[in-house]
Amino acid sequence: MSSTRAIFLDVDGTYADRGIVPPGHVDAVRAARAAGHRVLLCTGRPKSMLSTHLLAAGFDGFVAAAGGYVEIDGHKLVDRRFPRDLAARAVEVLDRHAVAYLLEAPEAIYGPPGVDVRLTALLGNHLRSGDASEHDGPIDILNVLDMTADLSAASFGKITYFDSPVPVVALAAAIGDGIGALPSSIPGMGDSAGELYLADVHKAVGIQAVVDYLGISREDVIAIGDGPNDVEMIAYAGVGVAIDGAVPAVLEAAAHVVPGPEREGLVDAFAALGLI
Repeated sequence: MSSTRAIFLDVDGTYADRGIVPPGHVDAVRAARAAGHRVLLCTGRPKSMLSTHLLAAGFDGFVAAAGGYVEIDGHKLVDRRFPRDLAARAVEVLDRHAVAYLLEAPEAIYGPPGVDVRLTALLGNHLRSGDASEHDGPIDILNVLDMTADLSAASFGKITYFDSPVPVVALAAAIGDGIGALPSSIPGMGDSAGELYLADVHKAVGIQAVVDYLGISREDVIAIGDGPNDVEMIAYAGVGVAIDGAVPAVLEAAAHVVPGPEREGLVDAFAALGLI
């Protein structure tokens, strides 16, 4: 184990509380980097949805799209997207079931006309930006949303959907082989919301690309998260840390449990692990 650690932070429910980053977390990231550690966001969000306020602390890079896109030190290491035929099939299935969906790419988020209205009604204040008193609704999505009637040729790496009349497993099966599916990590959404992604892509795959780039070992990796798409990265890391109240699979894989972002839990985690 080296003295320099690579720290990977999930965003929603870990680094940020409903899109808002607590000041203590900003200070902890800056202190860890000042101590010589590498700190990266590791999120299901695409690069296009990593807004200025989320990146304000300063990071060495990020694993976005749940492992589908990786960037460090300004270098793009990974950009995995749906093959063209599979992408067109996914759009056809989602449209046929009148699902509210987002096609997530590093450069933008694509959706059908009217999806902004449906998302605002469904998500409310789950995803905010900046001062909560000034911004309502899923502003981080709406700011980069490109609505187009014909999305059959869209290029994207992951799908997030809401308000589906059929469960995620049924959608994945209808689209075809090679599709992975997860329920939404947003409380209360149930089977009506979830994620569809390339089955061989997950956060640990993205972290491995960073590990190879930095020339470090898995033992030097610290991963902190709370949701269903964090299981692989927590299991992969030399030190896995779960947020209190995380899904059971994350808690089982983690060596430590810390409070959530509403209590600035990363401050406790970084101190306990000797990072700051």
